[in-house]
Amino acid sequence: MKRISRLILLIWVLTVFTACSQETSNKNDQETQKKEENAVETNAPGENTNEEKQEEEEGEVALPTSYQELASLPVGELDGFNTFDKEHEETLKAFEDLPDVSSNPSNQELDYFYRELLRKVQKEFKGPENLIREMRFQSLGDPEMVDSRYQFKENLNVEIVLDASGSMAQSIGGKTKMDAAKNAILDFVNGLPDEARVGLRVFGHKGSNADRDKGISCSSTELMHPFATKAEGDLKSSLSKITPVGWTPTGLGLKEAQKDLASFDGKNHTNIVYLVSDGVSTCEDQPVEAAKQLYNSNISPIINVIGFDVDAKGQNELIKIADATQGIYQKVNDESELKSELMKIQELAESWEDWKQKSTTKLESKHINNSIDIFSYITGENYNATFERSDIDSIIFVFKENGKLDKESAKYLEQKNKEYHDWIHSEIEKFKLELESLNNKSYQEAIKTLEDKYEQNTQ
Repeated sequence: MKRISRLILLIWVLTVFTACSQETSNKNDQETQKKEENAVETNAPGENTNEEKQEEEEGEVALPTSYQELASLPVGELDGFNTFDKEHEETLKAFEDLPDVSSNPSNQELDYFYRELLRKVQKEFKGPENLIREMRFQSLGDPEMVDSRYQFKENLNVEIVLDASGSMAQSIGGKTKMDAAKNAILDFVNGLPDEARVGLRVFGHKGSNADRDKGISCSSTELMHPFATKAEGDLKSSLSKITPVGWTPTGLGLKEAQKDLASFDGKNHTNIVYLVSDGVSTCEDQPVEAAKQLYNSNISPIINVIGFDVDAKGQNELIKIADATQGIYQKVNDESELKSELMKIQELAESWEDWKQKSTTKLESKHINNSIDIFSYITGENYNATFERSDIDSIIFVFKENGKLDKESAKYLEQKNKEYHDWIHSEIEKFKLELESLNNKSYQEAIKTLEDKYEQNTQ
């Protein structure tokens, strides 16, 4: 039933994508062209003019020329900005620091304006390396996996490192983010096999988020629930003691998690760490470095990161943590999405239980022939491309309606926006064809194929 529900949702998203893609393709091209002295054809990605090359040398950011470059761009501070529920004045205020192009701008000036606008609303695109990580995680325990980190051992340990800073007290879906996280974690643990052990560490749960309490809060982290099976521990009681109040010492939480797992060496233990946070570290405690140290220790953990209703700044930092540890980053917006993400571990833990019982049927039949997973990835990327384009078109419209852009300039930017996002869609279509060709291969074969191709593309 879960698979069917996901498929229905994904079909709906794809339908939206198709409709939105067609919406701007039929625009009237009869309007007067830009003045001849300013006329320069819009370049496809990768075809930079001499002027654009000069701009790049001066430190300005050009459009990406490969999907890897696209996926490496930081999420924009105004990602998801929706003009439809805002007054024009609010939109103009949000983008007031964009270059002034209200008075007969050149195409070069409009190109610069577009890149700066794009930087503000940039969505999170996921490239080949993220897909490889997703596939590797889903193949955990597969007999073909060579990397010992992804092999099942006699013991399975899962540690959740939970942000308990003051921002987790904000409401989402009618309850605080902390209450939503508690519910999701409790449901997740209740569904684990009896022998799996879970630990829960929190950080930022003391003091307050006032400046006077920064020292107290930035030094606060605690193993609220020591590693135990469902029968051995009382997770509900441990969760009830957590109150979100302080600053965000993400790095400290990860450093102490390494101590929690110190006795669980990677030779005899399969170790999984999930960092759940709703924002950037506010304690100057180098969370990326702390994550690297944990990852490279003899614990050999798999480290995944969940951004819970996180803003762009926090999301970019959490992505860096995941990238530094070859882990998966996933943004979730509410309790149900958090539960779905944690469910991935629950499903893998069930496979571990089968492995413990010497039942290898499921493991040996794991193949990348589940088209729903491919469909999910491709649809998500297309969704981002479609709505990023739509967001930019809407902002251009507001600027035009309020005299910040003339009609010809707006048309030029709309065409540039169309060509750029058409290029993204074409790259996604290539991915789709490549992934579908991997359907009959095992996880290990599919991962190797993608790794080989990705390495060639980045040399």
